[in-house]
Amino acid sequence: MAKCYSEWPPLPPLHPPRRTPSQTSLWTIRRQLASFVLHCSRSCASPLLEPKNLPDEFHAVSASTPAPVPVPVSPLPDAPKLGISNKFIRGLCSDRQTEQLAFECYRRALHQPEFLPDKKTMNALTVQLLRAKQWSSLEFLVEDFRAYGVMPERRTCARLVASCVKARKFGLADMVLGVLEGKRGAPAAVAFSSAMQAYNKLHMYRSTLLVYERMRAARLSRDADAYRAVMAACGALGKPEMVASLLKQYKSHKWYPSESCVETYAIVCDALGRAGRASDALKCLREMEADGIAPNATIYSSIIRSLADAHESSAAEDLYNEAWKKGMLGDPDMFLKVIVMHVEAGRVEKTMGVAKDMRETGLRVTDCILSTIVNGFVKRRGLKPAIRAYDKLIALGCEPGQVTYASVINVYCQLGRSDRAESVFSEMIDRGFDKCVVAYGNMISMYGKISRASDAMRLLAVMKKKGCEPNIWVYNSLLDMHGRLGNSRQAEKIWKEMMRRKIQPDRISYTAIINAFNRSGELDRCMDLYQEFRETGGKVDTALAGLMVGVFSKCSRFNELIELLKDMQGTRLDRRLYLTVLRSLRDAGLEVHVKWLQTNFSFVEEKT
Repeated sequence: MAKCYSEWPPLPPLHPPRRTPSQTSLWTIRRQLASFVLHCSRSCASPLLEPKNLPDEFHAVSASTPAPVPVPVSPLPDAPKLGISNKFIRGLCSDRQTEQLAFECYRRALHQPEFLPDKKTMNALTVQLLRAKQWSSLEFLVEDFRAYGVMPERRTCARLVASCVKARKFGLADMVLGVLEGKRGAPAAVAFSSAMQAYNKLHMYRSTLLVYERMRAARLSRDADAYRAVMAACGALGKPEMVASLLKQYKSHKWYPSESCVETYAIVCDALGRAGRASDALKCLREMEADGIAPNATIYSSIIRSLADAHESSAAEDLYNEAWKKGMLGDPDMFLKVIVMHVEAGRVEKTMGVAKDMRETGLRVTDCILSTIVNGFVKRRGLKPAIRAYDKLIALGCEPGQVTYASVINVYCQLGRSDRAESVFSEMIDRGFDKCVVAYGNMISMYGKISRASDAMRLLAVMKKKGCEPNIWVYNSLLDMHGRLGNSRQAEKIWKEMMRRKIQPDRISYTAIINAFNRSGELDRCMDLYQEFRETGGKVDTALAGLMVGVFSKCSRFNELIELLKDMQGTRLDRRLYLTVLRSLRDAGLEVHVKWLQTNFSFVEEKT
């Protein structure tokens, strides 16, 4: 049995902050009315109220202008047959304090036979639900789009689809597109275009193509944004033929040519360049110039990058110079591609000009670019020209980074300039690059080669203190240093530290520590380590074989020596190793094995 109006509980007063008296009274009426409407609809089956037929108590409140005070709501004696209007729902949506009640009022209003939602109401509800991210409510609203044949505004439709895709509510986005599919109006075209752009942002390029095919099947008009979105998707998927075909369709529309076409050409040139069709991208540039469209810096950079990747040096240089005269160069990635192209072509001197151009345009010459130039000179011109190139780059105002410092230190180490290597290393540490394993490894290796063991161990301690973990290369340098010095005790300490840090030794590690024990006369330890190396599947090279030939000969372990030689059968030995084995076998009186050695092995003459 329905409650009578006298049994309804009074509505609680609300106190909105910082409102004018007139705003407060109107807001209070709207809030209390919405609450009253919802209470009525839940408590009884009587018709709902409409704001124009409010009781006298509400009109008295709206006419007053005092500061916000609790507004008493007296019971309504006779409930008139009233309903919810579209205007009332939009009023709820327009106020942040009451917008959460709007959709519920809308759902109740649908039970009224005379109620039909209009375009403005659908638009307001869609915007409010999107703002609140109420996806389940939006699903109901989208179904009503179809049921009542009423859609929000064009911009709201586009925002709805894009928001659904961004939130990964792909089913809901598909529902919206399904409702719009048969309408063939501006909202449908804009919504489909918005969906494709949203899928591209998520790198869901195949979904973009599916939406485009769906759009084409529905015979919807495609705007410039739709063409750009599908071209970008095709370019990312490596479909340059489809990009070229879409460009022809794009050029057939009335908006071509115009300033907005520059962005389209940028997408097309990038897609062709990614597909390895640099010459086609260059042709595209010339076509747009012929149509009176001026290319921008993005298009120039894209085509120069693609030409450099394709090793079309002449065309890349010509376009580079053309863009430089127009002031269209400003992409660091493009400069790097050009520098790599010059290095690979052996024209390393031109890399200095590119670096100078970067400085003149105000761009920072990155560490990657600097190290590429230095290493290019090392590879193509040698160590000393590389140092001269580095000094010129510093004179241009370039600032080296960790990779460049490590490369320069390595060059100085190879030149035997320990003083310059230490100076550059100190500069690198002062600038905060104190965790470069390569630089530490180069310095430790250099100290090992010039027998400065104490400096090498000191640097190892500094390296650990800085939190830079030594790698296998660093440990191998230390083992080699102690091995050549015959310091087996220190070599064994390094070896145990490697085991403790779970760094797996390689063939160089075993060769270095066996050499250390060999020099100290601990031959049994040499053979144990060699056996361990072979058990782990290691393969013997000439350096390790030379060591073990000496060890086996000293121990008169000729059977092991012959087994070692059999494992190396087919390998050309160097002259020293060959003569050492031959002498050992003859001293032992093993003439049969001497003949076997002479028959199955040859040696390489050492270069003088």
